[in-house]
Amino acid sequence: MIWLLRHGDAADGSPDAERPLTEKGEEQARAAGRALKTLGVKPAACLTSPKVRAADTARLACEELGIEPQLEPKLAGGPFDPEALAAGLGDDVLLVGHDPDFSMAVHSLTGAQVSMKKGGLAAVEKGELKVLLRPVEIRAMAD
Repeated sequence: MIWLLRHGDAADGSPDAERPLTEKGEEQARAAGRALKTLGVKPAACLTSPKVRAADTARLACEELGIEPQLEPKLAGGPFDPEALAAGLGDDVLLVGHDPDFSMAVHSLTGAQVSMKKGGLAAVEKGELKVLLRPVEIRAMAD
């Protein structure tokens, strides 16, 4: 299954690639990791956008899961192929990045019209949207 985690809430500023997570964003990232753990998800790999807000989201979420995220420039912005990125990495792969790219990726994989919220999580398996969680739902699962 391919898991897509949109980065948590980030500070405004410039340059865009260096925007850090806010406290809220850090908690969203930790909660996502705890929620995945609660669901019994054990990602074999985590690939993340190199932009600070996404890389920090991945790092904090992966601390909860006991894995190390790897930077993937193809997740830094623009269309990408989640299946190609996840190929050969294991049964469950976590991708961390940005919108509208992640909402478009879910649509291209499943046909579903979704809007990934900051800190939101989706899972797709064989063209089917299996999970779509908003941060409020993730937080409830993580507590």
